[in-house]
Amino acid sequence: MSVRDFMRKNLIVVKPETPIFDAVDLMKQNDIHRLPVVNHGKLVGLITEGIIGAAMPSKATSLSVYEMNYLLNKTTVADVMEKKVLTIEADALLEDAIYKMRQNNVGVLPVMEAGHLVGIITNNDIFDAFLKITGYNNGGTRVGVQIAEDHQGILAEICRLLADSELSILTIVVNRMELVTNVEIQVESRNTEKIRQVLTAGGYLVTDVVLTNPK
Repeated sequence: MSVRDFMRKNLIVVKPETPIFDAVDLMKQNDIHRLPVVNHGKLVGLITEGIIGAAMPSKATSLSVYEMNYLLNKTTVADVMEKKVLTIEADALLEDAIYKMRQNNVGVLPVMEAGHLVGIITNNDIFDAFLKITGYNNGGTRVGVQIAEDHQGILAEICRLLADSELSILTIVVNRMELVTNVEIQVESRNTEKIRQVLTAGGYLVTDVVLTNPK
């Protein structure tokens, strides 16, 4: 899965000379919290609700309301935007974006391709990606299988066992630990008892069987 698969492509951007109040209104109108700043087609900065909040005069200031409004009306995006913007390439792995966000403690990455801004990916997009990759939104059953003696072809054996019982697999996630291998399987069926019986009869240790997205 690449960043391209989950980035937001319908971008809303602002120019450096955009008044800060206009940027705030744009965020409210579109229910978003960040705006890439573009000048002549080139990404030059990023403005967020947090950056704007930090730029607002403190309540403890001696300025009058009129003076504060005057200053804010004169303030543009270029005055407060983050200029050193971390970005990610569109064809980068989704995990690359997650790692970059975590390492730099940021919640958004503008997405680039051949030097051009083509999208944006946020932590919420990452959450949506996780739900899609795991098959959660498709409903069905999540079954956990613990394998003490892992060997080549064991996943094929599990898949064949479920297929022979007419149980369709949506996704499989494998987590190899030091002593055991945990396999999380999203099965299309909601017949939890049948799923448990089939795997148990096949000699596998079933650790949990849970219905997902039951609504």
